[in-house]
Amino acid sequence: MASTETAPAEPRPPEAGATEAGATETGATAAGATAAGATAGDLAGVEAGLDALDAVQIRRTPLSQVLREKVLPPVLAVVLVLALWQGVYAAEVFPEYKFPGPGSVWDSFLDLWRRGQVFEVLWTSVSRGLFGFLISLAIGTPIGLIVARVRPVRAALGPILSGLQSLPSVAWVPAAIIWLGLNGSAMYAVILLGAVPSIANGLISGIDQVPPLYLRAGRTLGATGPRGAWHILLPAALPGYLAGLKQGWAFSWRSLMAAEIIASSPDLGLGLGQLLENGRVAFDMARVELAILLILIVGIAIDLLIFSPLERRVLRSRGLLAAAR
Repeated sequence: MASTETAPAEPRPPEAGATEAGATETGATAAGATAAGATAGDLAGVEAGLDALDAVQIRRTPLSQVLREKVLPPVLAVVLVLALWQGVYAAEVFPEYKFPGPGSVWDSFLDLWRRGQVFEVLWTSVSRGLFGFLISLAIGTPIGLIVARVRPVRAALGPILSGLQSLPSVAWVPAAIIWLGLNGSAMYAVILLGAVPSIANGLISGIDQVPPLYLRAGRTLGATGPRGAWHILLPAALPGYLAGLKQGWAFSWRSLMAAEIIASSPDLGLGLGQLLENGRVAFDMARVELAILLILIVGIAIDLLIFSPLERRVLRSRGLLAAAR
């Protein structure tokens, strides 16, 4: 009887379609993992970049660097000017009564000091200038806001403000004396007429540079009217407004000096402009040069003590000044 043997079945090779599908699925999984890793890496890089932008490195400037970069240059400039001044005086390019040397000016200062008039002269002019500037600030700021935001008012007053800003302040002195008399009110009127247009125009220029998106966002959050002006317009326009304030102080200081030179009276006290005029009347060129130097020093001091720190603070708050100085 013949026996029948069954041969073991040989394993069938996987079909080509199944192989390709498995390979495709494996490749897709690997590609997805790679893409997910790349996306996560990109997000991490973006976050790190944003953190680096936000983290402004504020460090204290070393004293040696401050002395080298901030103190030494102006000191050298002053020494150079004094040396040049003394050189021209020693060379006798001009007669001594027309061009006295630094020593004569120093002697004039000491004479004023012995009579106890240095602080009197400085305080009379500086107090008038600062008080008049504060009044100009209180008047010029709302005028600038109204002119910048109300189109009919801007069309009517904009050219007038620009014209007043370009008008020399000394032109107002005779009119102020006739209107108000030879007193302190005339001085303050001249300061206001010189400084208010400059402050208003500075604020108008700053508001014109505010992006409209800020205003729309403020209106969406309910900041309209005075609240919008206080919380949106003024902070956004602060750089231009600060520039207008600096220019307004310069106009008020020059206006005051012109008024003190022309409106001379014992009732007004002895200011820097009056000191300058007294030197001219007495033909004392050393006194004239001393008054000019004191006027210059006061202007520089106000800028360094008030406006420069404000400007640095505004720039630092906006990330435009990386290092604290």
